[in-house]
Amino acid sequence: MEPINQAVSPALAVPPLRRAKFAIGQVVKHRIYPFRGVIFDVDPVFANTEEWLASIPEEVRPRRDQPFYHLLAENAQTTYVAYVSEQNLLPDDTGKPVSHPQVPQFFKELKRGQYVSRERSLH
Repeated sequence: MEPINQAVSPALAVPPLRRAKFAIGQVVKHRIYPFRGVIFDVDPVFANTEEWLASIPEEVRPRRDQPFYHLLAENAQTTYVAYVSEQNLLPDDTGKPVSHPQVPQFFKELKRGQYVSRERSLH
């Protein structure tokens, strides 16, 4: 019987995980673009489609090996869900609430600039 080859193919190599700089419930703003939002989920590394990544101009395309955040986002015109790399986020210290209509689905209240998560049952 042949021994099992336990070497990992470079194509399957997993990048080292970093601790996320921002937390669920934290209000953040984009470093370049004029929007802000509250974090409702975190991916330890890039977990979106190749098409999404390729749609970002190369000169501002984020690295894959960092946390990516799901935001209930808002700008001056509208609200939406955004997927943003850690390198492009800054804390939003205004203390103002985020006006996204889905905020109450995820959070109970805004307390000292941080949203408090709702208890959610897992299926």
